[in-house]
Amino acid sequence: MYDRMALETLHWVKSSFSGGAENCVEVAYDATGWRLRDSKNPNGPHHHFTHTQWTNFLHHLHHNRLG
Repeated sequence: MYDRMALETLHWVKSSFSGGAENCVEVAYDATGWRLRDSKNPNGPHHHFTHTQWTNFLHHLHHNRLG
């Protein structure tokens, strides 16, 4: 389990597609990879992706290969 204090010190960035809305996701990078969380619930659960997983995810988004 990732230390809650460590999560609070990460630099979380909202999606550029959110337009300032509250219903969006935030991402942060640390030494182990990328973190993803719901901006409405910053103390709730988060997802962790290794660098390789995140790169593959972005590649599939870029090429519309999800779903």
